[in-house]
Amino acid sequence: MVKIRLKRMGSKFNACYKIVVADARAPRDGRFIESIGEYNPHSKAFRVNEEATITWIKNGAQLTQTVFNLFRQHKLNEKINMALKADAKSTTKKA
Repeated sequence: MVKIRLKRMGSKFNACYKIVVADARAPRDGRFIESIGEYNPHSKAFRVNEEATITWIKNGAQLTQTVFNLFRQHKLNEKINMALKADAKSTTKKA
């Protein structure tokens, strides 16, 4: 299973995170498929590639609870849900 999760970066007591798409069996800081964003809890900086995120979710990637909460804080869940609903409507019209 593929998950969208956080990869810890930075130094001791100064952590920052990359938002990555990785196999669920891979170690937390190990191999990943694609990096789709960054999050720094100290400066509250948050950057994510929305198009890549939507593409991965459409392909079956699951969000971890922490990433889901981050997206909800930054109002990305609404954008993702709207994009998924629009895609679902377009596929039903084609059929």
